[in-house]
Amino acid sequence: MKALLDLFKLRIGVAIALTAVAGLMVSPGSTLALWQGVVLTLAVLLSSAAAGAFNQFYEVDLDARMTRTRRRPFVSGHMRRHRGWLALIVALTGVAVAAAWLATNAAAAFYTFLGAFFYAIVYTVWLKRRSPWNIVIGGLAGSFAVLAGAAAVSPQLSPEALVLAVVLFLWTPPHFWSLAIVCRDDYASVGVPMLPVVKGDRFAAWVIFWHAAVMVACSLLLALLGPGWLYLASAAVGGALFVWRAWLLARTPNRANALASFHASLVQLSLLLLGTIADGWMRSSLGA
Repeated sequence: MKALLDLFKLRIGVAIALTAVAGLMVSPGSTLALWQGVVLTLAVLLSSAAAGAFNQFYEVDLDARMTRTRRRPFVSGHMRRHRGWLALIVALTGVAVAAAWLATNAAAAFYTFLGAFFYAIVYTVWLKRRSPWNIVIGGLAGSFAVLAGAAAVSPQLSPEALVLAVVLFLWTPPHFWSLAIVCRDDYASVGVPMLPVVKGDRFAAWVIFWHAAVMVACSLLLALLGPGWLYLASAAVGGALFVWRAWLLARTPNRANALASFHASLVQLSLLLLGTIADGWMRSSLGA
């Protein structure tokens, strides 16, 4: 069971699914039935899990040479790597997209597909081993989850949903670059051009800080479009923590500060998503 959870990266999948729920809740005028929201959330979770499994199937050579990943199921032997996994991954993605389409609409299904495609193909296959822009463009996977939730409410995406998608797009690089500083030697040893490997820790740390600052500013601006005080409080507290930790990293770019920045980014995202969902639920309840 643990090997399956690791293979499908379900912890990341749950975060992506919550991102879709946040996109749904931030969009004004939601009229989805409960079952539609549940099916869409599970569809996004399933597509994310399929993309995560493909990432490990494709990168087994890198995973075997990196300290952080050498215990993954295909490397450790807990799961036997064969072509049947590819068939299962394609089938899971197809089921996820079809479920999103049948429960909501074609636009939500399309964004569900794009989220998996960008992580599995654009990031994993095309960019990760070739370009330091890998995680920047690959970060669109989280943004598409927001758009999937929002499109389920209305294919004509609201300004609130678009801004939240931008926030998620800006969140991914400083989150992952913080981890890349911690694991820089790992990435350098296998030739993956993460930003700290290409430009050094100090340069990467300042980029992390400015990225985090712009992202948090965008998250606060979102409160001007509709979300209320609960969202604003969550975004402000989580954002302040992340920017502070990113500032400490920029001033002293070492692994301890990078790890603290990485953890702060997780806290910030959790507060942002839970604040968005809780605020949307509260506003819809008061409206009812």
